[in-house]
Amino acid sequence: MIISKTSIEPFVKWAGGKRQLVERLAARMPSSYNRYFEPFVGGGALLFHIHPENATISDTNGELIHVYETICFQLEELMNRLTEIDDNQCEPYKDYYYSMRDKYNQKISNETFDVEMAALFIYINKHCFNGLYRVNRKGLFNVPFNNTSRPSYSRENLIAISEYLQEVTILNDDFQKACECAEAGDFVFFDSPYAPLNPTSFESYTKEGFSIEEHERLAKLFAELSKKNCYCMLTNHNTELIRDLYGAFVIEEVDVKRFINSDASNRVGKEVIIRNYK
Repeated sequence: MIISKTSIEPFVKWAGGKRQLVERLAARMPSSYNRYFEPFVGGGALLFHIHPENATISDTNGELIHVYETICFQLEELMNRLTEIDDNQCEPYKDYYYSMRDKYNQKISNETFDVEMAALFIYINKHCFNGLYRVNRKGLFNVPFNNTSRPSYSRENLIAISEYLQEVTILNDDFQKACECAEAGDFVFFDSPYAPLNPTSFESYTKEGFSIEEHERLAKLFAELSKKNCYCMLTNHNTELIRDLYGAFVIEEVDVKRFINSDASNRVGKEVIIRNYK
């Protein structure tokens, strides 16, 4: 079920986000379903493209989910703080960025989940390299500056997002718990953390990481939801691991551009869209 509303764009750029695939993903969704679940919401490209009714979203990144909740419940205060941060930008912009990053990391260290933290998160995302969210072993954000001084947000877009999120259940939970109440006829979209192209390397945007065991646990959940007659769709890299885990389902290869890879020769690749329905 999809609500007809003004077009909404994600408020952050997110590594592994599905903006370039969103039309193809929407076209492959079931023609009708009951509730919508997205346990790895990230930047919410598909969510904001279709803005479905009865949606539940989740992510293990607590700082990201805090921003979703702040947009939902404290929008005016958030926009005022974002405007202040943007208006105070001055040359050298690099120094300003790192001062804001330091302030954000101080809030992480102190576990200060306030409106300013949410505003700093959005500012940093717009001004860091390729919209990466990467933390060190201490859980502190460490992505460098992207050499821009553009505005951090669109007022009209944030208002549209806030209005839509009033109808959405927002969780900061493990993917399995986030969709534990999914039933027959519900749709679950897994924009899961990428399996590495190099099978000896496992990294993630959270300090906890997403291991081979987690991929196996996710595949088991996909199969369990399928037995409950939920509609399930999942995206990931086209790797042997993913093909082995989901070999019982419909696997479709798609071409994608990889904007984050520093080697231009590796910026075009294959991903897969996996479904338990045709």
